[in-house]
Amino acid sequence: MGDARTWQVADRHLIRYAGRFHPRVIERAAGSYMYDTDGNAILDFTSGQMSAVLGHSHPDIVAAVARSVATLDHIYSGMISPPLVELAESIAATLPPSLSKIQLLTTGAESNEAALKIAKLATGKYEVVSFDRSWHGMTSGAASATYSAGRAGYGPHMPGSFALPTPDAYRSPFRMPDGSYDWEGELAYGFAMIDAQSAGSLAAVLVEPVLSSGGVIEPPPGYFRKLKQMCAERGMLLILDEAQTGLGRTGQMYAFERDGAVPDILTLSKTLGAGLPVAMVVTSAEIEEACYERGYLFYTTHVSDPLAAAVACTVLAVIERDGLVARARTLGKVMAGRFADMKTRYEIVGDVRGRGLLQGIELVTSKATRQPAPGLGAEVTANCLERGLHTNIVQLPGAGASIIRIAPPLTISDEDMAKGLDILDKSIEATR
Repeated sequence: MGDARTWQVADRHLIRYAGRFHPRVIERAAGSYMYDTDGNAILDFTSGQMSAVLGHSHPDIVAAVARSVATLDHIYSGMISPPLVELAESIAATLPPSLSKIQLLTTGAESNEAALKIAKLATGKYEVVSFDRSWHGMTSGAASATYSAGRAGYGPHMPGSFALPTPDAYRSPFRMPDGSYDWEGELAYGFAMIDAQSAGSLAAVLVEPVLSSGGVIEPPPGYFRKLKQMCAERGMLLILDEAQTGLGRTGQMYAFERDGAVPDILTLSKTLGAGLPVAMVVTSAEIEEACYERGYLFYTTHVSDPLAAAVACTVLAVIERDGLVARARTLGKVMAGRFADMKTRYEIVGDVRGRGLLQGIELVTSKATRQPAPGLGAEVTANCLERGLHTNIVQLPGAGASIIRIAPPLTISDEDMAKGLDILDKSIEATR
């Protein structure tokens, strides 16, 4: 799609950073839809890059950006502004009292870099543990804690980078005698391996409450309480990366609320900017004080920018005003019900999982064997696109599994939700 010249210029000048570009050229977007250069409406079941929780071109965001650009969008990085102070107070009001100190940044990778620096400076240690299907960003420290992609061909990663087994109840080999998932045994085994490899400098665990790029994996209830306990036993800090799960997407304001396991450091991005580049690291007053005394330095051109702060304040206000956390919870139940029905009816649907408006469908050759089906995901997503729905697949390295990842905007209407789920259903049926 798109005229021939557009693709000729793109092929001539654009660096290909994630395989081939999407076949449609997108010209504009509004609400839950994107529109390509041929005028086709495409229902967006990925919220852009899992970010646009308020849909596209939300009028409150448009107005906030216009006001900020016209009055105060960027200042010297060492200065503060009223929007920044307002944001700090607003975000703290949504969090447990221990998470009271913020630093406003731009991207998710940047916020994770800052979190890692804070953890290392606060503990005086350097070793970092993440899930073996994690995605925390492509910058140096974040990439070292990312295991789902991008590790080969770039030379050494940060020293002291270790991986824990991803708690995948569907595929984990750790089983109880009755066949149920033994996540506690798996977690204990993982830490035993890390303890054996550690140089005695374990600083932090950096994980996502729901692994999105890792295949929409939701650790079982109780997992994060146990994980935090094991961190405390080793003098480690727990960092939760809520880039995709924060601000209501899972049906709770923050995904960590399910287990009541409050992290020592929290990172937010994607959803915080509702599609615009806004990110944040949040920690306790005690950790901030310790880092300040030791000369904490994480200084960027756009740290504390008023424009980013104004956008984030608006996102928080709209989510509260429009009851979007509860809406995500309600729509998530609708989506889960439809997915459970598809699992019953289609042999290629092996597993469905996730929470709220972040859910996934794992495709297999058969339910009995759970054999990965790497080609089916591409077929289903192509069928969806032909019918006017954009979905995304996760191709896990090595295993070749295909997981359809679904994350529509929190503002999606009941009608568009039903329409998208109908398209997905028909596309899976056509793929059988």
